[in-house]
Amino acid sequence: MLTYTTKTSAPPPPGAPTASIRVVHGPLSDLESSDLQSFAHGGGVVLFTPAPDSAPDVALAGARITDVLPRTEWIVTLADRPERVRLADEVPISSPVLTLQPTLDTAEVAATTSIRFEHRPTILLRRHGAGTVITTGFDTAALRRHLVLGPFIQRLARPSFAPAATELGVAVIGYGPYGGMGYYHGLATTETEGLALVAAADTVPQRLDAARVDFPNLVAHADGTSVAADTNVDVAIVATPPAFHAGLALELLRAGKHVVVEKPMCLTSADAERLITTAQEVERTITVHQSRRWDQDWLAVRRVIAQDRIGEVFNIETFVGGFEHPCRAWHSEDSISGGAVYDWGSHHVDWILQLFGSAPQRLMCTAHTRVWLDTSNVDQLSLWMQWADGREATFRQSDVCAIRRPKFHIEGTEGTLQGHYAPVTTHTITPGRGYRNQVSHHAEAPVSLLLASYDGEHGLIESTIPPAPHPGWGFHQNLANHLLLGEPLAVLPQQSLDVVRVLEAAHRSGANGGELIELA
Repeated sequence: MLTYTTKTSAPPPPGAPTASIRVVHGPLSDLESSDLQSFAHGGGVVLFTPAPDSAPDVALAGARITDVLPRTEWIVTLADRPERVRLADEVPISSPVLTLQPTLDTAEVAATTSIRFEHRPTILLRRHGAGTVITTGFDTAALRRHLVLGPFIQRLARPSFAPAATELGVAVIGYGPYGGMGYYHGLATTETEGLALVAAADTVPQRLDAARVDFPNLVAHADGTSVAADTNVDVAIVATPPAFHAGLALELLRAGKHVVVEKPMCLTSADAERLITTAQEVERTITVHQSRRWDQDWLAVRRVIAQDRIGEVFNIETFVGGFEHPCRAWHSEDSISGGAVYDWGSHHVDWILQLFGSAPQRLMCTAHTRVWLDTSNVDQLSLWMQWADGREATFRQSDVCAIRRPKFHIEGTEGTLQGHYAPVTTHTITPGRGYRNQVSHHAEAPVSLLLASYDGEHGLIESTIPPAPHPGWGFHQNLANHLLLGEPLAVLPQQSLDVVRVLEAAHRSGANGGELIELA
């Protein structure tokens, strides 16, 4: 994976390997331009924003600036080249823009921007020796975090790019009831270029019948062992209850399959480590379907924090639940699910660890069983986590909270971000039946965020942040791009291991009356 640095010091010797993209802004001196050209010639990658009227900048870019335009929303069109595979052809970006005109034949147009009905070059690619110079007219920070242009730049930075022409056969193990995870993964797979649903497995024959109706071309299997022997299956998605994740995933890895495991990865850190080690030994990918990293409100949270709009985050609180009878299926039986914290906690702990960048140093979980005595899950839990530098986070899950807490409450040194659940009720009038209403689960609709920041002259200033645009099948697209294009995996196995470590310790703490557990 290529990473970004802002170093413009002397480049390594020609031919030395590089693992980073140097981000450079003009104007350059003659010496800086010469050094960067030597760096690129030796195999380095330079992401360059030139300055007007600078001869050294023209020498590095192989292009000159033809216009300087202010910040607004511009529409970028990607050139018809291999790096565009599985990316949107046209995307908006909010940035100032420089239009560019190549001065060297080696400067290829990689993207254009429509300006008054004329497409003008705004991203150029120049192969220089063993390396690359990418010249852009956009703000590099906005470019790098863009969901389409960021990956496009990473692809341009590779010495060569040849997308695989094959499709990967996908099987879902644990197809489940109609509308469940089997149908979800089947739909995502059939709508993701590079993936093809070829098989499904379930121990309940009626569910396999439903799978054949949903996807008539798939092959039905009675169990995971049968899937492991199916040579048409390249990727196996384990969507069974959590207690069966580890055993099935190990069997599939050893059979040569890439494996996706529904959250949580498994129930113990020992099993998680065994899965990661086995995947490395057999040279196969293992990842966890952390689908809620692509939730529209979570994407909005990440964007606000990445833009440094609330400063340094030091306290995170998340909540899910209400006051209602808990699920009567396996989700509420801890011998199968692992316990209440393994359910929504798999998502919320993953969110928190993503924001803080690591697992906590210590944690404590308190639990209550006071109302719902027909299930083995607790009625309510509160998981508190602390990092070595004092940052803290709390995740609460409850079936006995009659007034819902905020979904997100995130405090930074310059402001606070908060979002409240907005349950969706669908009203219908049906002939012969009259009025009906259907209430969807409160956690399904993305929430709007309230951002409050402190200004010394005006006090608190509030603004509303809407959910981000829908990202489509983000997880499955990343999986296909990782396996077929060698792009970075979004959900790394080590991250999933850290989540399991926290969940395992939290379950133990709750069972022991809120015992403080040191993880580090």
